[in-house]
Amino acid sequence: MIETYYNQLAPYYKSIYADWDRSLKTQAAALNSVIREYFGDQISTVLDAACGIGTQSIGLAELGYLVTGSDLSSGVIKLAKKEAQTRDLPIDFSVVDMRQVWEIHQRQFDIVLACDNSIPHLLNEEEILQVFKEFFLTIKEGGGCLISVRDYDLLEREDQESRFVPRQIHPTSWGQIIIFDIWDFKGDFYKIKTYIIEDQKDNEPKITVVKGGKYFCVTIPVLEDLFKQAGFQQVTTLKEHFFQPLIVAEK
Repeated sequence: MIETYYNQLAPYYKSIYADWDRSLKTQAAALNSVIREYFGDQISTVLDAACGIGTQSIGLAELGYLVTGSDLSSGVIKLAKKEAQTRDLPIDFSVVDMRQVWEIHQRQFDIVLACDNSIPHLLNEEEILQVFKEFFLTIKEGGGCLISVRDYDLLEREDQESRFVPRQIHPTSWGQIIIFDIWDFKGDFYKIKTYIIEDQKDNEPKITVVKGGKYFCVTIPVLEDLFKQAGFQQVTTLKEHFFQPLIVAEK
């Protein structure tokens, strides 16, 4: 299950980034620029519906947004709460499946956010449409939704292929953490195994293998169409504004 994958990955999540604290600021600055351009300066409330350990939530809160964060994984929510507390940021974090954001939160926000290719964890178009409808209910008139995704049209792949995908070599005080993935493709889906090697200088390395990640290779045009089916009026894909293509859906 996907929540098990992220619960196990949570202690190492910051090591995926070369500099996580720097990423907080650069990603928040990019998102803030898009929010202001498309929705104006009156925007204040944000629901990060796939917040992870708070990479986008914390950065936006530091810019003055009133942020609520939720995620399917209790492990990443625990870390997000800790990171927000160390920065004295009043972010309300909770464990919520994005398929139930309206049912659980029962209030509307100016912006709903779901970054880091979280939407393709939903494994068919029907589930994605269900989530987009939940997002629509959770957004105020004049607000919108921002998601970032991989562009699967650009991903060359073959059925039954296994691919090595490097992540990061992260230096630590005691050595280094080496992280990479193996992606196993089958049709329009791929499963991920993440390998974490804790290289402890003179000691034997500790190797952790995290299994359970799975993605649907849904394309950007399909996502744009699903947003419109969910009721969003204007849908725009920005490919140069963020570290992944960013889809902006306006209500």
